[in-house]
Amino acid sequence: MADLFAAFEPPPGSTAAPPPDAPLADRLRPRALGEVVGQDHLTAPDGTIGRMVAAGKLSSIILWGPPGTGKTTIARLLADAVGLRFAAISAVFSGVADLKRVFAEARDHARTGKRTLLFVDEIHRFNRAQQDGFLPFVEDGTVTLVGATTENPSFELNAALLSRAQVLVLHRLDGPALERLLDRAERTMERPLPLTRDARDALLASADGDGRFLLNQAETLFGVDLPVPLDPAGLSAFLQRRVAVYDKDRDGHHNLISALHKAIRGSDPQAALYYLARMLTAGEEPLFLLRRLTRAASEDVGLADPQALVQCLAAKDAYDFLGSPEGELAIAQACLYLATAPKSNAAYLAQKAAWRSARETGSLPPPDAILSAPTTLLRELGHGRDYAYDHDAPDAFSGADYWPAGMTAQRFYAPSDRGFEARLAERLAHWDRLRTERRAG
Repeated sequence: MADLFAAFEPPPGSTAAPPPDAPLADRLRPRALGEVVGQDHLTAPDGTIGRMVAAGKLSSIILWGPPGTGKTTIARLLADAVGLRFAAISAVFSGVADLKRVFAEARDHARTGKRTLLFVDEIHRFNRAQQDGFLPFVEDGTVTLVGATTENPSFELNAALLSRAQVLVLHRLDGPALERLLDRAERTMERPLPLTRDARDALLASADGDGRFLLNQAETLFGVDLPVPLDPAGLSAFLQRRVAVYDKDRDGHHNLISALHKAIRGSDPQAALYYLARMLTAGEEPLFLLRRLTRAASEDVGLADPQALVQCLAAKDAYDFLGSPEGELAIAQACLYLATAPKSNAAYLAQKAAWRSARETGSLPPPDAILSAPTTLLRELGHGRDYAYDHDAPDAFSGADYWPAGMTAQRFYAPSDRGFEARLAERLAHWDRLRTERRAG
Protein backbone atom coordinates (compact mmCIF):
# COMPACT_ATOMS: atom_id res chain seq x y z
CA MET A 1 0.00 0.00 0.00
CA ALA A 2 1.53 3.26 -1.09
CA ASP A 3 0.76 5.35 1.94
CA LEU A 4 2.45 7.42 4.57
CA PHE A 5 1.83 5.03 7.44
CA ALA A 6 1.29 1.75 5.65
CA ALA A 7 4.78 0.27 5.54
CA PHE A 8 3.54 -2.28 8.06
CA GLU A 9 -0.10 -3.30 7.88
CA PRO A 10 -1.73 -4.79 11.02
CA PRO A 11 -4.80 -6.97 10.67
CA PRO A 12 -7.94 -5.00 9.80
CA GLY A 13 -9.40 -3.33 12.85
CA SER A 14 -6.32 -4.05 14.97
CA THR A 15 -5.52 -1.43 17.58
CA ALA A 16 -2.40 -3.16 18.86
CA ALA A 17 0.74 -1.07 18.87
CA PRO A 18 3.32 -2.09 16.27
CA PRO A 19 6.42 -3.91 17.55
CA PRO A 20 9.45 -1.80 18.54
CA ASP A 21 11.39 -2.96 15.49
CA ALA A 22 8.62 -1.94 13.07
CA PRO A 23 9.48 0.78 10.54
CA LEU A 24 9.35 4.28 11.95
CA ALA A 25 6.48 5.23 9.62
CA ASP A 26 4.31 2.51 11.14
CA ARG A 27 5.18 3.43 14.70
CA LEU A 28 4.00 6.96 13.91
CA ARG A 29 0.84 5.87 12.11
CA PRO A 30 -2.11 7.89 13.47
CA ARG A 31 -4.60 6.07 15.69
CA ALA A 32 -7.35 8.66 15.17
CA LEU A 33 -8.38 11.05 12.41
CA GLY A 34 -7.38 14.01 14.58
CA GLU A 35 -3.76 12.83 14.42
CA VAL A 36 -3.57 12.96 10.61
CA VAL A 37 -1.37 15.90 9.59
CA GLY A 38 -1.81 18.27 6.69
CA GLN A 39 -5.42 17.39 5.76
CA ASP A 40 -7.40 19.51 8.22
CA HIS A 41 -9.67 20.72 5.41
CA LEU A 42 -11.03 17.14 5.34
CA THR A 43 -10.48 15.66 8.79
CA ALA A 44 -11.32 18.64 11.03
CA PRO A 45 -14.81 18.60 12.63
CA ASP A 46 -16.07 21.04 9.98
CA GLY A 47 -14.31 19.20 7.14
CA THR A 48 -16.05 16.82 4.75
CA ILE A 49 -14.76 13.68 6.45
CA GLY A 50 -15.25 15.18 9.91
CA ARG A 51 -18.92 15.82 9.15
CA MET A 52 -19.40 12.29 7.80
CA VAL A 53 -17.92 10.79 10.96
CA ALA A 54 -20.03 13.04 13.19
CA ALA A 55 -23.15 11.90 11.34
CA GLY A 56 -22.03 8.27 11.53
CA LYS A 57 -22.79 7.87 7.83
CA LEU A 58 -20.09 7.40 5.25
CA SER A 59 -20.65 7.69 1.49
CA SER A 60 -18.34 6.27 -1.14
CA ILE A 61 -15.40 8.57 -1.79
CA ILE A 62 -12.33 8.89 -3.98
CA LEU A 63 -9.22 10.25 -2.24
CA TRP A 64 -7.11 12.09 -4.81
CA GLY A 65 -3.69 13.35 -3.81
CA PRO A 66 0.07 13.01 -4.16
CA PRO A 67 2.01 10.07 -2.69
CA GLY A 68 2.70 10.10 1.02
CA THR A 69 -0.24 12.27 2.07
CA GLY A 70 -2.20 9.73 4.13
CA LYS A 71 -4.79 8.18 1.81
CA THR A 72 -4.57 4.63 3.19
CA THR A 73 -4.40 5.85 6.77
CA ILE A 74 -7.52 7.98 6.38
CA ALA A 75 -9.42 5.06 4.85
CA ARG A 76 -8.50 2.72 7.72
CA LEU A 77 -9.37 5.30 10.36
CA LEU A 78 -12.68 6.03 8.64
CA ALA A 79 -13.67 2.38 8.92
CA ASP A 80 -12.91 2.41 12.64
CA ALA A 81 -14.67 5.75 13.17
CA VAL A 82 -18.00 4.65 11.67
CA GLY A 83 -17.87 0.98 12.68
CA LEU A 84 -17.31 -0.63 9.30
CA ARG A 85 -15.31 -3.74 8.52
CA PHE A 86 -12.12 -2.77 6.67
CA ALA A 87 -10.97 -4.61 3.55
CA ALA A 88 -8.20 -3.46 1.23
CA ILE A 89 -6.96 -4.38 -2.22
CA SER A 90 -4.43 -2.81 -4.56
CA ALA A 91 -5.22 -2.43 -8.24
CA VAL A 92 -1.54 -3.04 -8.95
CA PHE A 93 -1.64 -6.60 -7.61
CA SER A 94 -5.33 -7.59 -7.84
CA GLY A 95 -7.38 -9.02 -10.67
CA VAL A 96 -10.95 -10.17 -11.33
CA ALA A 97 -10.63 -13.20 -9.06
CA ASP A 98 -9.54 -11.01 -6.15
CA LEU A 99 -12.45 -8.64 -6.70
CA LYS A 100 -14.95 -11.50 -6.77
CA ARG A 101 -13.53 -12.86 -3.50
CA VAL A 102 -13.65 -9.45 -1.80
CA PHE A 103 -17.24 -8.82 -2.91
CA ALA A 104 -18.33 -12.31 -1.83
CA GLU A 105 -16.81 -11.82 1.63
CA ALA A 106 -18.44 -8.39 1.91
CA ARG A 107 -21.82 -9.86 0.99
CA ASP A 108 -21.45 -12.61 3.60
CA HIS A 109 -20.65 -10.04 6.28
CA ALA A 110 -23.55 -7.85 5.13
CA ARG A 111 -25.95 -10.73 5.86
CA THR A 112 -24.82 -10.59 9.49
CA GLY A 113 -25.34 -6.83 9.62
CA LYS A 114 -21.66 -5.86 9.24
CA ARG A 115 -21.03 -3.57 6.30
CA THR A 116 -17.63 -3.30 4.65
CA LEU A 117 -15.46 -0.34 3.76
CA LEU A 118 -13.50 -1.47 0.71
CA PHE A 119 -10.31 0.49 0.21
CA VAL A 120 -8.92 0.27 -3.32
CA ASP A 121 -5.41 1.65 -3.67
CA GLU A 122 -4.33 2.95 -7.09
CA ILE A 123 -7.94 2.52 -8.25
CA HIS A 124 -7.16 4.26 -11.54
CA ARG A 125 -5.11 1.20 -12.58
CA PHE A 126 -8.25 -0.90 -12.93
CA ASN A 127 -9.56 -0.85 -16.49
CA ARG A 128 -13.01 0.45 -17.42
CA ALA A 129 -14.69 -2.96 -17.26
CA GLN A 130 -13.23 -3.68 -13.83
CA GLN A 131 -14.35 -0.27 -12.58
CA ASP A 132 -17.86 -1.01 -13.82
CA GLY A 133 -17.75 -4.19 -11.73
CA PHE A 134 -17.82 -2.09 -8.55
CA LEU A 135 -21.13 -0.40 -9.40
CA PRO A 136 -23.73 -3.01 -8.32
CA PHE A 137 -21.97 -3.60 -4.99
CA VAL A 138 -21.72 0.12 -4.28
CA GLU A 139 -25.34 0.71 -5.27
CA ASP A 140 -26.80 -2.08 -3.09
CA GLY A 141 -24.69 -1.09 -0.11
CA THR A 142 -22.60 -4.26 0.00
CA VAL A 143 -19.51 -2.07 0.19
CA THR A 144 -18.73 1.54 0.87
CA LEU A 145 -15.99 2.28 -1.63
CA VAL A 146 -12.98 4.38 -0.72
CA GLY A 147 -10.62 4.62 -3.66
CA ALA A 148 -7.18 6.22 -3.66
CA THR A 149 -5.48 7.68 -6.69
CA THR A 150 -2.63 9.99 -7.58
CA GLU A 151 -4.14 10.62 -11.02
CA ASN A 152 -6.93 13.00 -12.02
CA PRO A 153 -10.16 11.04 -11.43
CA SER A 154 -11.92 12.97 -14.21
CA PHE A 155 -9.61 11.34 -16.73
CA GLU A 156 -8.90 7.96 -15.14
CA LEU A 157 -12.21 6.84 -13.61
CA ASN A 158 -15.52 5.97 -15.24
CA ALA A 159 -18.19 8.64 -15.17
CA ALA A 160 -20.63 6.10 -13.71
CA LEU A 161 -18.28 5.38 -10.81
CA LEU A 162 -17.57 9.06 -10.24
CA SER A 163 -21.29 9.81 -10.10
CA ARG A 164 -21.60 7.45 -7.14
CA ALA A 165 -18.60 8.72 -5.21
CA GLN A 166 -17.48 12.07 -3.84
CA VAL A 167 -13.98 13.15 -4.86
CA LEU A 168 -11.93 14.54 -1.96
CA VAL A 169 -8.61 16.22 -2.70
CA LEU A 170 -5.67 15.64 -0.36
CA HIS A 171 -2.98 18.31 -0.30
CA ARG A 172 0.75 17.72 -0.46
CA LEU A 173 2.07 18.17 3.05
CA ASP A 174 3.24 21.72 3.68
CA GLY A 175 6.20 22.81 5.79
CA PRO A 176 4.39 22.89 9.16
CA ALA A 177 2.85 19.45 8.56
CA LEU A 178 6.22 17.94 7.66
CA GLU A 179 7.78 19.64 10.69
CA ARG A 180 5.15 18.01 12.90
CA LEU A 181 6.08 14.61 11.49
CA LEU A 182 9.76 15.19 12.32
CA ASP A 183 8.83 16.35 15.82
CA ARG A 184 6.84 13.14 16.34
CA ALA A 185 9.74 11.08 15.04
CA GLU A 186 12.17 12.75 17.45
CA ARG A 187 9.83 12.18 20.39
CA THR A 188 9.44 8.53 19.45
CA MET A 189 13.22 8.04 19.04
CA GLU A 190 13.85 10.18 22.16
CA ARG A 191 16.59 12.15 20.48
CA PRO A 192 16.90 14.93 17.89
CA LEU A 193 17.88 14.36 14.29
CA PRO A 194 21.63 14.84 13.78
CA LEU A 195 21.14 17.91 11.58
CA THR A 196 21.87 21.60 11.71
CA ARG A 197 18.88 23.91 11.34
CA ASP A 198 19.76 24.59 7.69
CA ALA A 199 20.10 20.86 6.99
CA ARG A 200 16.77 20.19 8.66
CA ASP A 201 15.14 22.78 6.37
CA ALA A 202 16.84 21.14 3.40
CA LEU A 203 15.52 17.72 4.44
CA LEU A 204 11.98 19.10 4.72
CA ALA A 205 12.24 20.72 1.29
CA SER A 206 13.61 17.56 -0.31
CA ALA A 207 10.51 15.65 0.78
CA ASP A 208 8.43 17.81 -1.61
CA GLY A 209 5.27 17.23 0.40
CA ASP A 210 5.73 13.44 0.75
CA GLY A 211 5.52 12.48 4.43
CA ARG A 212 6.42 8.84 3.85
CA PHE A 213 9.62 9.83 2.08
CA LEU A 214 10.49 12.23 4.89
CA LEU A 215 10.07 9.60 7.59
CA ASN A 216 12.08 7.05 5.63
CA GLN A 217 14.92 9.56 5.32
CA ALA A 218 14.66 10.39 9.02
CA GLU A 219 14.83 6.69 9.91
CA THR A 220 18.04 6.40 7.91
CA LEU A 221 19.53 9.31 9.84
CA PHE A 222 18.46 7.88 13.20
CA GLY A 223 20.18 4.62 12.28
CA VAL A 224 23.72 6.05 12.32
CA ASP A 225 25.89 7.54 15.03
CA LEU A 226 27.32 10.83 13.78
CA PRO A 227 29.96 12.73 15.74
CA VAL A 228 28.56 16.13 14.72
CA PRO A 229 25.28 17.24 13.13
CA LEU A 230 25.25 17.27 9.33
CA ASP A 231 25.08 20.53 7.42
CA PRO A 232 23.18 20.68 4.09
CA ALA A 233 26.20 19.58 2.03
CA GLY A 234 26.89 16.72 4.43
CA LEU A 235 23.25 15.68 4.34
CA SER A 236 23.25 15.64 0.55
CA ALA A 237 26.39 13.47 0.50
CA PHE A 238 25.07 11.15 3.22
CA LEU A 239 21.70 10.51 1.58
CA GLN A 240 23.18 10.40 -1.93
CA ARG A 241 20.48 12.79 -3.01
CA ARG A 242 20.57 16.37 -4.19
CA VAL A 243 19.19 18.44 -1.34
CA ALA A 244 18.28 22.10 -1.65
CA VAL A 245 20.76 24.24 0.28
CA TYR A 246 19.20 27.29 1.88
CA ASP A 247 20.94 30.56 2.58
CA LYS A 248 21.10 32.35 5.91
CA ASP A 249 17.51 33.54 5.57
CA ARG A 250 16.36 29.95 4.87
CA ASP A 251 14.27 30.90 1.86
CA GLY A 252 12.37 27.67 1.14
CA HIS A 253 11.82 26.46 -2.37
CA HIS A 254 8.15 27.47 -2.12
CA ASN A 255 9.16 31.11 -1.78
CA LEU A 256 11.75 30.86 -4.53
CA ILE A 257 9.49 29.08 -7.01
CA SER A 258 6.83 31.71 -6.35
CA ALA A 259 9.38 34.44 -7.04
CA LEU A 260 10.49 32.71 -10.26
CA HIS A 261 6.92 32.33 -11.53
CA LYS A 262 6.00 35.93 -10.75
CA ALA A 263 9.17 37.31 -12.35
CA ILE A 264 8.25 35.41 -15.53
CA ARG A 265 4.67 36.72 -15.34
CA GLY A 266 6.06 40.23 -14.82
CA SER A 267 8.27 39.95 -17.95
CA ASP A 268 11.54 40.41 -16.03
CA PRO A 269 13.96 37.93 -17.63
CA GLN A 270 16.88 39.03 -15.44
CA ALA A 271 15.09 38.36 -12.16
CA ALA A 272 13.56 35.15 -13.52
CA LEU A 273 16.99 33.84 -14.49
CA TYR A 274 18.35 34.81 -11.06
CA TYR A 275 15.72 32.82 -9.17
CA LEU A 276 16.14 29.90 -11.54
CA ALA A 277 19.88 29.96 -10.82
CA ARG A 278 19.24 30.19 -7.07
CA MET A 279 17.22 26.99 -7.17
CA LEU A 280 19.38 25.00 -9.58
CA THR A 281 22.65 25.83 -7.82
CA ALA A 282 21.02 24.96 -4.47
CA GLY A 283 20.23 21.50 -5.78
CA GLU A 284 16.55 21.80 -6.64
CA GLU A 285 15.26 19.02 -8.89
CA PRO A 286 15.36 20.28 -12.51
CA LEU A 287 12.17 18.44 -13.40
CA PHE A 288 10.33 20.29 -10.63
CA LEU A 289 11.40 23.57 -12.23
CA LEU A 290 10.46 22.37 -15.70
CA ARG A 291 6.98 21.46 -14.49
CA ARG A 292 6.49 24.96 -13.11
CA LEU A 293 7.84 26.59 -16.30
CA THR A 294 5.45 24.49 -18.36
CA ARG A 295 2.57 25.59 -16.18
CA ALA A 296 3.60 29.25 -16.61
CA ALA A 297 3.67 28.74 -20.37
CA SER A 298 -0.04 27.89 -20.36
CA GLU A 299 -1.18 30.08 -17.48
CA ASP A 300 0.67 33.33 -18.18
CA VAL A 301 1.71 33.26 -21.86
CA GLY A 302 -0.95 31.04 -23.36
CA LEU A 303 -1.96 31.73 -26.94
CA ALA A 304 -0.26 35.11 -26.97
CA ASP A 305 2.72 32.95 -27.98
CA PRO A 306 1.81 29.27 -28.56
CA GLN A 307 5.51 28.45 -28.97
CA ALA A 308 6.06 29.03 -25.23
CA LEU A 309 4.61 25.63 -24.38
CA VAL A 310 6.63 24.01 -27.17
CA GLN A 311 9.82 25.60 -25.81
CA CYS A 312 9.19 24.19 -22.32
CA LEU A 313 8.47 20.68 -23.55
CA ALA A 314 11.56 20.84 -25.78
CA ALA A 315 13.60 21.93 -22.74
CA LYS A 316 12.29 18.92 -20.83
CA ASP A 317 13.32 16.59 -23.68
CA ALA A 318 16.73 18.26 -23.91
CA TYR A 319 17.29 17.88 -20.18
CA ASP A 320 16.23 14.23 -20.30
CA PHE A 321 18.75 13.72 -23.12
CA LEU A 322 21.68 15.69 -21.70
CA GLY A 323 21.20 15.60 -17.94
CA SER A 324 23.00 17.99 -15.59
CA PRO A 325 24.79 20.28 -15.97
CA GLU A 326 24.59 20.48 -19.79
CA GLY A 327 20.82 20.16 -19.94
CA GLU A 328 20.32 23.03 -17.51
CA LEU A 329 21.07 25.46 -20.34
CA ALA A 330 17.86 24.33 -22.05
CA ILE A 331 15.95 25.10 -18.85
CA ALA A 332 17.46 28.58 -18.76
CA GLN A 333 16.52 29.09 -22.42
CA ALA A 334 12.90 28.14 -21.72
CA CYS A 335 12.84 30.47 -18.71
CA LEU A 336 14.10 33.39 -20.80
CA TYR A 337 11.65 32.62 -23.59
CA LEU A 338 8.73 32.75 -21.16
CA ALA A 339 9.89 35.95 -19.49
CA THR A 340 10.32 37.75 -22.82
CA ALA A 341 7.12 36.43 -24.45
CA PRO A 342 3.91 38.49 -24.72
CA LYS A 343 1.61 37.65 -21.82
CA SER A 344 -2.03 36.57 -21.70
CA ASN A 345 -4.03 34.64 -19.13
CA ALA A 346 -7.05 34.45 -21.44
CA ALA A 347 -6.71 30.67 -21.85
CA TYR A 348 -6.40 30.25 -18.07
CA LEU A 349 -9.52 32.32 -17.42
CA ALA A 350 -11.37 30.52 -20.21
CA GLN A 351 -10.55 27.14 -18.68
CA LYS A 352 -11.82 28.17 -15.24
CA ALA A 353 -15.04 29.60 -16.71
CA ALA A 354 -15.66 26.54 -18.89
CA TRP A 355 -15.05 24.12 -16.00
CA ARG A 356 -17.45 26.12 -13.83
CA SER A 357 -20.11 26.07 -16.54
CA ALA A 358 -19.63 22.32 -17.07
CA ARG A 359 -20.21 21.66 -13.38
CA GLU A 360 -23.31 23.84 -13.34
CA THR A 361 -24.96 22.42 -16.46
CA GLY A 362 -24.45 18.77 -15.56
CA SER A 363 -24.84 16.34 -18.48
CA LEU A 364 -26.82 18.24 -21.11
CA PRO A 365 -26.55 16.32 -24.42
CA PRO A 366 -25.17 18.00 -27.54
CA PRO A 367 -27.64 18.77 -30.37
CA ASP A 368 -28.79 15.72 -32.34
CA ALA A 369 -27.25 17.13 -35.51
CA ILE A 370 -23.70 16.73 -34.22
CA LEU A 371 -24.11 13.38 -32.46
CA SER A 372 -22.30 10.38 -33.86
CA ALA A 373 -24.50 8.08 -35.96
CA PRO A 374 -22.55 4.88 -36.67
CA THR A 375 -25.62 2.58 -36.61
CA THR A 376 -29.02 2.49 -38.29
CA LEU A 377 -30.80 2.76 -34.93
CA LEU A 378 -28.94 5.94 -34.04
CA ARG A 379 -29.68 7.46 -37.43
CA GLU A 380 -33.38 6.60 -36.97
CA LEU A 381 -33.23 8.38 -33.63
CA GLY A 382 -32.08 11.51 -35.42
CA HIS A 383 -28.37 11.43 -34.67
CA GLY A 384 -26.49 13.38 -37.32
CA ARG A 385 -29.66 14.58 -39.05
CA ASP A 386 -29.29 17.97 -40.78
CA TYR A 387 -25.61 18.20 -39.86
CA ALA A 388 -24.01 21.12 -41.71
CA TYR A 389 -20.60 19.97 -42.98
CA ASP A 390 -18.48 23.09 -42.65
CA HIS A 391 -16.18 22.31 -45.54
CA ASP A 392 -19.16 22.46 -47.89
CA ALA A 393 -20.03 25.99 -46.74
CA PRO A 394 -18.49 29.24 -48.03
CA ASP A 395 -15.22 29.96 -46.20
CA ALA A 396 -15.52 26.45 -44.67
CA PHE A 397 -17.79 27.95 -42.02
CA SER A 398 -21.44 26.93 -41.59
CA GLY A 399 -22.27 29.04 -38.52
CA ALA A 400 -24.20 26.12 -36.97
CA ASP A 401 -25.23 26.04 -33.32
CA TYR A 402 -23.15 23.50 -31.39
CA TRP A 403 -24.50 24.19 -27.88
CA PRO A 404 -26.86 21.84 -25.95
CA ALA A 405 -30.54 22.55 -26.40
CA GLY A 406 -31.78 25.04 -23.85
CA MET A 407 -28.32 26.36 -23.07
CA THR A 408 -27.35 29.86 -24.10
CA ALA A 409 -24.08 30.10 -26.01
CA GLN A 410 -21.26 31.04 -23.66
CA ARG A 411 -18.13 33.10 -24.24
CA PHE A 412 -15.30 31.64 -22.16
CA TYR A 413 -12.30 32.66 -24.24
CA ALA A 414 -11.65 36.35 -24.86
CA PRO A 415 -8.24 36.73 -26.52
CA SER A 416 -6.10 39.70 -25.63
CA ASP A 417 -4.69 42.18 -28.15
CA ARG A 418 -1.13 40.96 -27.51
CA GLY A 419 1.03 38.73 -29.66
CA PHE A 420 -0.61 35.93 -31.62
CA GLU A 421 -3.87 36.45 -29.73
CA ALA A 422 -4.41 39.72 -31.58
CA ARG A 423 -4.78 37.65 -34.77
CA LEU A 424 -7.04 35.18 -32.97
CA ALA A 425 -9.26 38.05 -31.82
CA GLU A 426 -9.67 39.19 -35.44
CA ARG A 427 -10.46 35.64 -36.54
CA LEU A 428 -13.10 35.15 -33.84
CA ALA A 429 -14.69 38.50 -34.66
CA HIS A 430 -14.82 37.50 -38.34
CA TRP A 431 -16.55 34.20 -37.47
CA ASP A 432 -18.99 36.01 -35.18
CA ARG A 433 -20.03 38.24 -38.08
CA LEU A 434 -20.43 35.27 -40.43
CA ARG A 435 -22.39 33.31 -37.80
CA THR A 436 -24.83 36.20 -37.33
CA GLU A 437 -25.29 36.65 -41.08
CA ARG A 438 -25.76 32.97 -41.90
CA ARG A 439 -28.17 32.25 -39.09
CA ALA A 440 -30.22 35.29 -40.12
CA GLY A 441 -30.17 34.05 -43.70
